[in-house]
Amino acid sequence: MSDQPAKNGVTPPPISDSKAAAAAETKPKKKICCACPDTKKLRDECIVEHGESACAKWIEAHKMCLRAEGFNV
Repeated sequence: MSDQPAKNGVTPPPISDSKAAAAAETKPKKKICCACPDTKKLRDECIVEHGESACAKWIEAHKMCLRAEGFNV
């Protein structure tokens, strides 16, 4: 394909690479504050009651949920 405009005067859009397409597929559909409310609540309650160091299990569970929703955390 060349950089020349098509015969009708319209230049076709550039062909996207597979990396851009993959990024579009994994783009989060929600805001991070609204994703994974169940694990967020458990994490927050644990931190308030026991401190962050005692809640690594819930923190990691929430991060895994966010990653599954497409967030890079």
